Amino acid sequence: MRSEPPLKTPKRRWLADGIAGFSVALVLIPQSLAYADLAGMPPHTGLYAAALAPLLAAYFGSSPYLQTGPGALTSLLTFAALTTLAVPASAEYVALAAVLAVIVGVLRIIIGALKGGPVSYLMSEPVLRGFTTAAAILILSSQLPKALGVQASGEGVLNRAANALSDPSTWETTSLVLAGGTIAIMRIGRRLHPLFPGVLIAVAAGLAYSMTTGYAGPRVGDIPAMLVPPISFDLPWSRLPELLIPGGIIALVGFAEVASISQVFAEQKRQPWDPNREFVGQGVANLAAGFAGGFPVGGSFSRSAVNKMSGAQSRWSGAVAGATVLLFLPFARILEALPLAILGGIIIGAVIKLLNPRPLLGIVRHSKPQAFVGFSTFVLTLWLAPHVEGAVLLGIAVALAVHIWREQQFGVEARIEDTTLILVPQGVIWFGSAPMFRQSMVKELAADPSTQRVVIDLSHVGRIDFTGALALRDVVESGRSVGRPVLFDGVPPHARRIIGRVFPAELLTKSRASQESE
Repeated sequence: MRSEPPLKTPKRRWLADGIAGFSVALVLIPQSLAYADLAGMPPHTGLYAAALAPLLAAYFGSSPYLQTGPGALTSLLTFAALTTLAVPASAEYVALAAVLAVIVGVLRIIIGALKGGPVSYLMSEPVLRGFTTAAAILILSSQLPKALGVQASGEGVLNRAANALSDPSTWETTSLVLAGGTIAIMRIGRRLHPLFPGVLIAVAAGLAYSMTTGYAGPRVGDIPAMLVPPISFDLPWSRLPELLIPGGIIALVGFAEVASISQVFAEQKRQPWDPNREFVGQGVANLAAGFAGGFPVGGSFSRSAVNKMSGAQSRWSGAVAGATVLLFLPFARILEALPLAILGGIIIGAVIKLLNPRPLLGIVRHSKPQAFVGFSTFVLTLWLAPHVEGAVLLGIAVALAVHIWREQQFGVEARIEDTTLILVPQGVIWFGSAPMFRQSMVKELAADPSTQRVVIDLSHVGRIDFTGALALRDVVESGRSVGRPVLFDGVPPHARRIIGRVFPAELLTKSRASQESE
């Protein structure tokens, strides 16, 4: 794909960034209310997080298109971390969410400052796909009672959703129409044009309906009249230890989404991005969100796409989006009459695209062990909800266990040529598999006492660690002790350094390819 030439004059670039940032803000304002509600926060706190976070992320970040603010996955993780510690939407809950955002911010800044950007890739693709698919189910389930206008009982998000669906007689027609209409406008709008302001139209229509009919159903409710977010450093720091683990998970899981967004647009535009700078930018954004009375924030693929398609030229379009939200705060009380069913529809419409099992099912065709990792994470996320942060940790543990199991899959092919025993190890020679290789050589030598020498062909070895190299040295010494010299052939480039340190050069034969070329 060809990269589009940048606008030449600074005036035109600023104009393009201004238009793009304003376009993003039109989506960000209603989405921030919806995602705050998903996080268990009072809806208006989403505006606080949406105002300052993009402003600071734009200054420190690297991607010209990434848009920062409240997001679905980060909001779900926030709710999972806090729901057992305080009553959602209570003053204690809001204060804990602020501390959680600060923890996420500090951890991301530390990772970025230490050049630890690649740590974002520690979460394997199967873990991410399993978690994302299950998280989409949980998010949609959490919004169903709101969309149906019912107060569902039961323990857990899935149970409440099932109870709400099981009794159609309790469904409230107006809420169902408002939520369904919002989803329809968003989906039809996307088909008409990627920049169609479906969310804005749905919010405007919902407000008009609520104000003209005196809608008495659940609404956004009181929004404080403020010119700026309520900056405060007086937070319950004594609760910090309880939030360290979930904060660490949000810092990494949330950044995986940021990395994916930045990488996709960087490849499309052939423009580099710096994960270390982005870690710092996202960290500072979370600090701002926390001290402004908000909650953890991250990158948004949908808003980033709107930003790019609106003609953004630099990361300052994000600053324009944040500044627009900041300027809107004095007028935010106009949203008090907005039905909560509209917010539920916004979340369902935004997240429904994540409810796609094909990427997860596709792993089965490529690797059954990795598919096991993905489906394990999927099941664990649903089973442990709302404690989905535990599912992420267990998913990573399963991925590591599968990796170790695969490393243990080690075999040795043996054949005799004249009086030479040729051993071809296949797999990884490391401290876990090295003893198996030694046993294989002893077994083959015992099977054919006429063998005069041994050649170990390493061309099929994936990796050799230091312990594996020492084990190979033991093999050499064992061969010498019984009068059978051991030589090495086909040493791969990645193993030459460690092999050269452990073995004398005379033990290395020329590879067969080299011999044939001569």
